[in-house]
Amino acid sequence: MKKLISTLIAGTAATAAVIYFSGYGYIFKALAINLKKGPFTPSTDDEEKFPSREVPNLHPQPWEKDASYNSIILNENILKDLTKTRASSLVIIRDNKLLYEQYWKDHDASSLMNSFSMAKGILAILVGCAIDDGYLKSEDQLVSSVFPVYKNSHFGKFLTIRHLMMMQAGLDWKEEYHHPFAPNSKQYFVDDLAEQAFNLEIKEMPGEKYEYQSAAAQLLGLVLKKVIGRELSTYLSEKIWQPLGMELSAKWSTDEKGMEKAFCCIHATPRDFAKIGQLIMQNGIWQERQLISKEYCQRLLAPTELNDAFCYTIWADDESDIKYRFFYGFLGQFIIMIPEKKMVVVKTGFYNRLDVDKKQRPLQVKLLIDELCKIC
Repeated sequence: MKKLISTLIAGTAATAAVIYFSGYGYIFKALAINLKKGPFTPSTDDEEKFPSREVPNLHPQPWEKDASYNSIILNENILKDLTKTRASSLVIIRDNKLLYEQYWKDHDASSLMNSFSMAKGILAILVGCAIDDGYLKSEDQLVSSVFPVYKNSHFGKFLTIRHLMMMQAGLDWKEEYHHPFAPNSKQYFVDDLAEQAFNLEIKEMPGEKYEYQSAAAQLLGLVLKKVIGRELSTYLSEKIWQPLGMELSAKWSTDEKGMEKAFCCIHATPRDFAKIGQLIMQNGIWQERQLISKEYCQRLLAPTELNDAFCYTIWADDESDIKYRFFYGFLGQFIIMIPEKKMVVVKTGFYNRLDVDKKQRPLQVKLLIDELCKIC
């Protein structure tokens, strides 16, 4: 028995050494974090698992409640789908008023939910702010103008801010979420996001192929942080959180060096996420102030030529009877904008097997729109 135990220990140690020296040491960090602080898999409740920077609010301005607040009854199709996909919240804004909200799984209106990739759309909003503020010339500014090392790259010297937002960067990166050795798993737990992003090769000409890559958003975050000269969370507070009168401060998860996870992980309330959708649906105007230029907001929501379901990291559907745009995050996080109905819908959840259409858009978004528009 002692020999067997010794063999098992030696085998385990050898396996651990192979994992560590193969560049997958972050897996041990992931195990330690999750065993100590909650579920092993990523969750909308990951707020306390990682270091973070606060995104302060200033003068909270709660949503005005609609006269029929919470009087609508969700139909069976919606309830069945929300149950299946383990919804944690549903918030509906109509005509700039809070029409409906419901929370599940011990959450309430003050719960901070993980945005996951909805943060990519918020990052694209900050790019518009940086252009308005003169930190960037335009979306077509070369990444090499900020990080000169890309001038020495065969394809990298052609890479622009626009390519990063349109997911046409040509990075040597395969988006994969379903096993612990995937690049995305490493990105979620790695100690140094800048090192990971800068070590990626650009394998093909930017602008010639659509390929969704979270690494593109992280590189964009590094570019933006460099040009604005301060933390992304500080800039988000200055340009969005404070002017919109968010009800609560948010948190933006960081790596161990303090760099925000630009590809994900802004923790905020569904009510406050809804304000971001309302702002963009109003072409950057909030309470008669133009916070982001109208022209940029229109470009932000314009489908790309290579993928007409994708804009600047915001998704689109112009084929349905009711046209809409939406921010989309892992596990089913959505900020849905329906201009013709003057509605914004925020839904958060915990489900990693959402059915999608041929353009990779979650069918749940269309179901919510179709069904909610019948009853709202």
